[in-house]
Amino acid sequence: MFLAGYVCALFVGVVLGLLGGGGSILSIPILVYLFGLDPVIASAYSLFIVGITSLVGAVPKYRDHLINLKTAILFGIPSIIAIFSTRTWIVPALPEVFFTEPFVLTKRLVLLGLFAVLMVLAAVTMIRERRPGPEPQRYRTFLVMVEGLLIGLLTGLVGAGGGFLIIPALVLLTGLPFKTAVGTSLFIIAINSLLGFAGDVLNYVVDWPFLLSVTAVAVVGIFVGSSLMHYFRGASLRKAFGWLTLAMGVFILLRETVFF
Repeated sequence: MFLAGYVCALFVGVVLGLLGGGGSILSIPILVYLFGLDPVIASAYSLFIVGITSLVGAVPKYRDHLINLKTAILFGIPSIIAIFSTRTWIVPALPEVFFTEPFVLTKRLVLLGLFAVLMVLAAVTMIRERRPGPEPQRYRTFLVMVEGLLIGLLTGLVGAGGGFLIIPALVLLTGLPFKTAVGTSLFIIAINSLLGFAGDVLNYVVDWPFLLSVTAVAVVGIFVGSSLMHYFRGASLRKAFGWLTLAMGVFILLRETVFF
């Protein structure tokens, strides 16, 4: 299972390199079901893995002028505040068991269930054909900041980088070209995830050798994905990954509610 986990960690990096997001959709199930980690620890480790990998992927995007720093700052500041606060105070304060009647609702079920629902919603978005929407009349600064706050809260709760939510939000609210939105998303994910993980360091003991080894494999994957992206059509990749995400989201829901 550990060998399968490392192979899948490589795939996490490949997905980030190809799509500019989606790494956490894979990393959390890998950490929970292949490496056997607790969901809270898995979400913390996922933030570090996706954060470092995204940071590595953002460097060439910056060199190619595909990162809009103004947008990254406006989106990132409220998002950083939300994710750090959530990981430092809210997640540790959640009870292990919320209630036992009429059924048992545990912290594990809440976190993995919320994550699985987000996976399904993201999958539907990726599978559906995209139609060009209307160009924004102006740069919607306030809405960009509100979106950053909300995604930061979700990122903090489930440990997902949120690239599948950030990219369409940037395109819609700022009018950025898709490639620039991808680069900006990688930068935002990197900062959000790493600062969110900093909140976890205050609360949990980190297995650094394990975490760094998985991260190193994922970093190799992002170089592979970046080199392969020119050989695939973006729409086909997005749809294929959407079906994979849908299958994994349904699997997690069934695994945690029916086959627990």
